[in-house]
Amino acid sequence: MTFRSDFLRTLDERGLIHQGTNLEGLDERLRSGVVTGYIGFDATARSLHAGSLIQIVLLHWLQETGHRPIALMGGGTTKVGDPTGKDQQRALLTDADIAANIEGIKGVFAKFLRFGSGPRDAVMVNNDDWLSRLGYVEFLRDYGTEFTINRMLSFDSVRLRLDRESPMTFLEFNYMLMQAYDFHELYRRYGCILQMGGSDQWGNIVNGVELCRRKDGVEAFGVTTPLLTTASGRKMGKTEGGAVWLNADMFSPYDYWQYWRNTEDADVGVMLARFTKLPMAEVRRLAALRGAEINDAKKVLATEATAWLHGRAAADDAAETARRTFEEGAAAEGLPTLTIAESELAAGAPLLDAFLEAGLIESKGEGRRHIKAGALKVNDIPLSEEKPLTRADIRAGAIKLSIGKKKHALVRAG
Repeated sequence: MTFRSDFLRTLDERGLIHQGTNLEGLDERLRSGVVTGYIGFDATARSLHAGSLIQIVLLHWLQETGHRPIALMGGGTTKVGDPTGKDQQRALLTDADIAANIEGIKGVFAKFLRFGSGPRDAVMVNNDDWLSRLGYVEFLRDYGTEFTINRMLSFDSVRLRLDRESPMTFLEFNYMLMQAYDFHELYRRYGCILQMGGSDQWGNIVNGVELCRRKDGVEAFGVTTPLLTTASGRKMGKTEGGAVWLNADMFSPYDYWQYWRNTEDADVGVMLARFTKLPMAEVRRLAALRGAEINDAKKVLATEATAWLHGRAAADDAAETARRTFEEGAAAEGLPTLTIAESELAAGAPLLDAFLEAGLIESKGEGRRHIKAGALKVNDIPLSEEKPLTRADIRAGAIKLSIGKKKHALVRAG
């Protein structure tokens, strides 16, 4: 459908809408006044990772198009653990762990949202403020009657788990009730009528929409984003060395820049639209580049995505560091350089042989130990297994080999 509100039109053209409840009705509400919408973030780690970035981006565009976003910290729901997409229950965290994690992730939101007390200023709240104060019997009596077991079993978060014959605890089974209650509580406190989230949250969101209708007599709305996978099917936000954290002390701005620089060719346009603020005309121009020019688009993507999270100075510094390392090579950094025949790279050059020849390791056994420790890197990406070097690894004329943060070398094709 063709959207008339700035918010849904922006999301649609940037490929950020997967499905929604009564999108036509939401479109009208967005045009008639300020809409308050929220997304919840459970505090399972000290930092969010890049897989959560698309949700933060939704809150950004909600505010940029004249509405009020709520970033809901899941201090209460984290105590239960979302069963969606999991084969087993999450490890339960202590209250102290959850509080420390919330402190760790809060700072990221200030990069994307404006907080304050105005009608369009962002709000950050913690669902532990109300969930931990609910009386169990009262909650079951007042809200348990609004959910049927039959319907709950039909949602993917439950059905797929049971289909795989993976145990689901009663604690986890309560998660969707708690998330639905969050929506109801946010409507009561802030007039919130919109919940957003990933496509895997559809069942939880629909339950919240229904609870608001039953308990508050209001039409609430839900919108989900597409599943985040790369063109090759890999889940976004992960590298071979682990998660792409949003906190700079857990994943440096340079490593973050490199993550986006290594985007697959087929994904460049999608990533530019979703994870930068570039005008869509410029996104389409960059996405249309082909051949070697696609690398220029990847550098723009890396710099713009990094600037949004870490600031323009950090992004420009990361881009310049990469340019010196990969384009000027050994002349700029004094890095050892070795040449591997084109034919050998085409067939797949042995990884540890290259590290040996470059003088970065003294034996293959040492190299394998570095792999297990996540310290051996190719183009700044930690490897989790031994695999050959190929032409696909070449970036701006060279392959960068590293052990840890200080030992580097370049491989050139000859």
